[in-house]
Amino acid sequence: MNSDSSRLFSQDYREQPFWWERTPRPVGAPAPLPTSVDVLVVGSGYTGLCAALQTVRGGRATLVIDSAEPGWGCSSRNGGQVSTGIKPDYASLEKEFGRETALEVHREGQRALSWIGDFIQHEAIDCDYRVSGRFFGAHTARHYDKLAQKLASQPPGLEMEAFLVPRSEQSVEIDTKFYHGGLVQSQHASLDPAAYHQGILNCALESGASVVGHTRATRIERSRDGAGFVVDTDRGRVRAGEVVVATSGYTSRLTPWQQRRVFPIGTYMIATEDLGEAAARSLIPGDRMIVDTRRMVVYYRLSPDGRRLLFGGRVSLSETNPRVSAPRLHDHVTTIFPQLCDAKVSHAWMGFVGWTFQHMPHLGCHDGIWYSMGYCGSGVALASYFGTRLGQQVLGLDEGRSALSDLPFRTRPLYYGKPWFLSASVGWYGFLDRIGI
Repeated sequence: MNSDSSRLFSQDYREQPFWWERTPRPVGAPAPLPTSVDVLVVGSGYTGLCAALQTVRGGRATLVIDSAEPGWGCSSRNGGQVSTGIKPDYASLEKEFGRETALEVHREGQRALSWIGDFIQHEAIDCDYRVSGRFFGAHTARHYDKLAQKLASQPPGLEMEAFLVPRSEQSVEIDTKFYHGGLVQSQHASLDPAAYHQGILNCALESGASVVGHTRATRIERSRDGAGFVVDTDRGRVRAGEVVVATSGYTSRLTPWQQRRVFPIGTYMIATEDLGEAAARSLIPGDRMIVDTRRMVVYYRLSPDGRRLLFGGRVSLSETNPRVSAPRLHDHVTTIFPQLCDAKVSHAWMGFVGWTFQHMPHLGCHDGIWYSMGYCGSGVALASYFGTRLGQQVLGLDEGRSALSDLPFRTRPLYYGKPWFLSASVGWYGFLDRIGI
């Protein structure tokens, strides 16, 4: 870590997402709450808004509430990388659930990736969407061989458009000697996540949904007459025919069944100062999204204008002070790009992603409450796609069905919302990365 971290920060340093410069969070007093609605959605991120967009366009009076400003959570804090995002490999899913389910789960990830581009185009959302491709860097020669094996053994029907880049040629993709080559996944994309969220929010509002921030749901219970639910908030009570929980990494005791099945993991980001277009683009000449094979995840890219590096990673379990996490991230940056040792940090921020014990999303209905959550760090496409599918399920439409709706949503003994097991897991994964396994 830098001995004098004060020198790390630019004069205009801000502890907020870089994306908020273009798309500030909504301000102003929250609107009054209706006394009753057909559908009440808790959570105003990608999931909640995409579900609401379906229900309001399906003729249901729809209210979306959030304890903070709309989109304040990870929907405006992520890195803007758009991927398929199904973490378990085909073989492990086939072993547990059978061939057809394994195929269909992975196809859902592929559908989400193709769907989001069509959605952005159809809704005319201005968010710097670009099919840029993603470079998957191998942090050891052994991991390059594993990437090669993965590419050569793709299950029939799940082939991805990808190609290997050996270490001798990787300067075409990234100006570093840190990696031992990598794999380019051509169909992956990038966008400005806050502008994308604002676009969905505008669509929902224009379609007739009510979206109200600074309104915390405090209790959900069934109506005494059995017709729907009563939702208590810190601003009043609302009756709702259907309730959708779309809180993922911010899931709380409001819904204890869901809280026991999704756990928050902190993810951290920094933006460098303006490096100049030539210097920034020399780092990643093809403007790819970048991840690597280490278990302690890092992810990074250029800003949409090609003048800054935006770098994210898991550098803490629960630290919320960006002045503590930013130097740790900067150390990761300079390990990969030593030429940025003097680059200052202009923005630093963090958020919580929702993870599940099966390392993949889940959606469906439990005790009458609809939910979709647990995107495991790949929420841009998956949250939008599965939020849409969930909204269709609320409407009773067959097109809303998903293979992930039918999978058991498991918890672990002694887990009730505080992920006590993460510290040991993170320590072990870090050890494996250091010894190159």
